[in-house]
Amino acid sequence: MIKPLARRPEEFIRDPYVLEFLQIPTSSSYLERDLEQALINKLQQFLLELGKGFSFVSRQFRISTETSEFYIDLVFYHFILKCFVLIDLKTGKLAHQDIGQMDMYVRLFKDQVKTDGDNPTIGILLCTEKDETVVRYSVLNDNSQLFASRYKLYLPSEQELIEEIEHEKDIMRRQEINRSPRSASYRPKSP
Repeated sequence: MIKPLARRPEEFIRDPYVLEFLQIPTSSSYLERDLEQALINKLQQFLLELGKGFSFVSRQFRISTETSEFYIDLVFYHFILKCFVLIDLKTGKLAHQDIGQMDMYVRLFKDQVKTDGDNPTIGILLCTEKDETVVRYSVLNDNSQLFASRYKLYLPSEQELIEEIEHEKDIMRRQEINRSPRSASYRPKSP
């Protein structure tokens, strides 16, 4: 029987990750394979940025269905959470198709790779930006094993940090409003 997670995955997943050590110019366009290669070339620094507990397993990990093959960009094992962590790299904005793809990867991985001693697999979509509406209305909102995290190629300036904090505060306020029951002053009209 699998023991419940001693800690929650949210405690180990960052948003954003700062990949400044890759030294990719912000003015250049790059492909997912370029980003992946840069991360592999600087694997030690990437493990430090991921945080405590991550160990590298594979890149371009192949999983198959009866008719198709799929390749997961990066696979790690988190020895504190006792689970696999799948990372799909995106060089642009998160799209709903990316979320569905990662959900399928996590489910396939559960059936084909995960053992009885492992806790549920975690999927992380690593993207340059994410649309909070897409996140809210997708399986990311209801699934505690799927995450979308942004990455930045360089540390933000002080002004950018202030703007980011204000943006995150606005998101938290909207989420709180959506969760709160209707105000007591609201009374539906009588028929």
